[in-house]
Amino acid sequence: MLLVRGSAGGTELTGTLYERGERPPSFSGAPDGNAAYVWVCDEFYEVDSGGTVQRIDDREVHVAFESPMPRGFDTRQQAVEGAKEHVRTQFARIGVDPEAVELEVEKVERSDQT
Repeated sequence: MLLVRGSAGGTELTGTLYERGERPPSFSGAPDGNAAYVWVCDEFYEVDSGGTVQRIDDREVHVAFESPMPRGFDTRQQAVEGAKEHVRTQFARIGVDPEAVELEVEKVERSDQT
């Protein structure tokens, strides 16, 4: 599995990319388990009040979360690019320039795969 992490403004967002042969989580709205690569990550947006308060650079942002929207991809390249775009988009939704987001892709081994 790959972790795709974006950081900007003093905060981070990390999503998980399940690779071929790994079992992604199953829940309502999850993509077909036969997808070669499955991306799962939070989605959020800025609200005027309520939500969770997050400090971004020198300002406080009220953030509301949506249900994760998993996505299936056919190739690893499509999946990694889609994951990076998703992370940039989430930062843009809270007023951070997507070009300012530093991205990192980390391969991790799961010990609970059967």
